[in-house]
Amino acid sequence: MFLSAVWALILTAPIHCRASMAELLVITAATEVNDGYLRFMRTIRQFNYTVQVLGLGEEWKGGDVARTVGGGQKVRWLKKELEKHKDKQNMVIMFVDSYDVILASGPEELLKKFSRFSHRVVFSAEGFCWPDQRLASKYPVVHHGKRYLNSGGVRVCGRDMLFEFLHKYCVTLNDNVTLFRSSVFKKWSKRKEKLQLNYLGNYVPSAWTYEHGCGICDDDLLDLNGDEEMPLVHVAVFIEQPTPFLEEFLERLATLIYPHTRLRLFIHNNVVYHEQHVEQFWTRHRSLFPGARIIGPEENLRQDQARTMAVEACKKDVSCDYFFSIDSDVALTNPDVLRILIEENKAVIAPMLSRHGKLWSNFWGALSPEGFYSRSEDYIDIVQSKRVGLWNVPYITQVYLIRGETLRSRLAPVSLYQQEGMDPDMIFCKSVREQGVFMFVSNRDEFGRLISSTNYNISRLHPDMWQIFDNPVDWREKYIHEDYSKIFEDDENFVEQPCPDVYWFPAFSERMCDELVETMEDFGGWSGGKNKDERLSGGYENVPTVDIHMNQIQYEKEWLKFLKDYIVPVTEKLYPGYYPKVYIFIFL
Repeated sequence: MFLSAVWALILTAPIHCRASMAELLVITAATEVNDGYLRFMRTIRQFNYTVQVLGLGEEWKGGDVARTVGGGQKVRWLKKELEKHKDKQNMVIMFVDSYDVILASGPEELLKKFSRFSHRVVFSAEGFCWPDQRLASKYPVVHHGKRYLNSGGVRVCGRDMLFEFLHKYCVTLNDNVTLFRSSVFKKWSKRKEKLQLNYLGNYVPSAWTYEHGCGICDDDLLDLNGDEEMPLVHVAVFIEQPTPFLEEFLERLATLIYPHTRLRLFIHNNVVYHEQHVEQFWTRHRSLFPGARIIGPEENLRQDQARTMAVEACKKDVSCDYFFSIDSDVALTNPDVLRILIEENKAVIAPMLSRHGKLWSNFWGALSPEGFYSRSEDYIDIVQSKRVGLWNVPYITQVYLIRGETLRSRLAPVSLYQQEGMDPDMIFCKSVREQGVFMFVSNRDEFGRLISSTNYNISRLHPDMWQIFDNPVDWREKYIHEDYSKIFEDDENFVEQPCPDVYWFPAFSERMCDELVETMEDFGGWSGGKNKDERLSGGYENVPTVDIHMNQIQYEKEWLKFLKDYIVPVTEKLYPGYYPKVYIFIFL
């Protein structure tokens, strides 16, 4: 009938109120429109329920129900509303929360199942006894289902709608709703239940199906194709560790398909090695980002302080429509990324990215009991784009877009990045979750990939050259000639043969040629050009040359990888039937 993580209390109708004759009214309580409320109302509209919302726009005085008891204000609203319906004999009222409830079926099925109970009052149940664990022993033992009272949905008919009962008790604003009902009739789900509800909300009732894919992805989209001025976006870049291919990362900022006059750039560089790259970028593109703020390592600004500084700038600027945070280990190859994310019209949204050929991504589908990574059932399918859509997840990192209005309202009271003993990304996601703001990740478009910086050694002259294993796509884009792929097209004359067994074809880019030469010259350990060569196992060179071996610069593995991935395919094309792999067979 419905899925609930918090409010699932059901006041039922008298036995004589048949389901076929009943008129169902859904009453809910909500003081503000947030993501949970919008999700609830979407299911209300989908199943064509009649709904009455109580408290919308009013100040909440029912206590901090996220951390302690409270919620009595809802009961007082309910008492007042029931006055209007006390004489409606055939009306069934279901009282539910809105922020943590998803309706999974229509009114007809709900009333049919409700009538089978043949009881006047029905409460939903859950597995937690909250807030008073001492009441656990007073609950009846159940052999099927959940044991403890859940406070989220009520159904009733006519005068028996607990109207008289509610008038017998005086409920204060911050009384606990569940404790109030428990003490009379003989909860609050933990974080796990809320996260599970968010997970189910990605699918129920028809948010995503195998047959039709995402059923709600095109709802409530923003249209940015008009003549209106584009939203103002604060773009915050964080270079917190040595990162491969940073030059290419910075260049992508300049090639974003978005009016640069509507961008405000903030760069925090905490790595001395990358100062040269930031300076080169700024020299080339400073005209694109007037008013940009660049903070270098000399200012000794911690990561959490830098992130707070950037987000506060958007909060204080009332014209800031969106805050876009991006870390240096993100390769956004889709220049339309800002427009795409803004059009999704979500408070917090991230483009789905993963490391090439791996399951390592910028989101988590679930959390462990300790609040760390746990793999959800659908995680692999989402990363591999076997399920495509918008996904409500508990953790995002490295790149995301936040609506400016959300920063100045729902997220205004909390510190998004600073809390002792926690990393900024964990603090951010925890703070957003606790404020009831949903974090979405989208894999509806191809956005790019994550860069691995695990084995990045900046002691080398050109460390990107060694990234053929960890970041093969980025390595190819930088170091393989742009015409290399033409070798495998139908034009047989593309590979030149100036003399027998000698072939000319594009392999390395000019950048690779220059950096390889510079690396060798920087090493400087040239051979003497004589037959005696101590680098060889036998110490003798038949054809002496003045050279440097790849293993002398610790590049032998990378060189063999290059030969295997880029030269072997050319050999196979030129010599049909050639097999590059060698096997040794020993017959006894």
